[in-house]
Amino acid sequence: MPNLTLSDVVDVFSKAGTPKATKVKQIKNRAAYQPATDFYRTLRSAIVSIHANGKDRSALDGIVPSLADVKKIGNYQDIIDGYKKFWGKKVVGWFDPPRGSYSHAGVDVLVNPELGLIIDGKRIVIKLYFKADEITKARIELVPVLMEVVLRANCQEGDLVALLDVRKAKLYYLGVSTGPAIGMLNAELAYVAALWPSV
Repeated sequence: MPNLTLSDVVDVFSKAGTPKATKVKQIKNRAAYQPATDFYRTLRSAIVSIHANGKDRSALDGIVPSLADVKKIGNYQDIIDGYKKFWGKKVVGWFDPPRGSYSHAGVDVLVNPELGLIIDGKRIVIKLYFKADEITKARIELVPVLMEVVLRANCQEGDLVALLDVRKAKLYYLGVSTGPAIGMLNAELAYVAALWPSV
């Protein structure tokens, strides 16, 4: 049965009708993950490394000059500008973020937040959103809900979970009850499981 990423689930969740079925088909038929084709991998790894190694925000300035891909240069700079704005003058520390998976109807969803940041003394587990596409209400609600449900057992008491729209420097915390949201998620995963064999 399918193994989906958190981004996959949100992409399916935010569509309706034929586009939803098309998205499931695209996910099923895509090539296996290759780091070389992951557009944001270099940037994602650099941000994690900067925090994990206790560097300051000026280390972000070294990312773009090391690139040769013209498409990445423009996109990465926009994201770095947003990330700098988010970081601002905050005192930031690091912890390894928990990871896990959620299963329903034979579909597994990997929940792998990139960052565990201690911001002004508060621990926050953060999933990064890099895309230029407008972030939808479904993404804003679903990502923290899944993180809460999957990761809470491996978090410390008081840890927060959040989605960071990096380009806009906007951090979205868990804002809805997990019960109804998980019911909707389970319905979406059941849909994926039912459609999967025929696409």
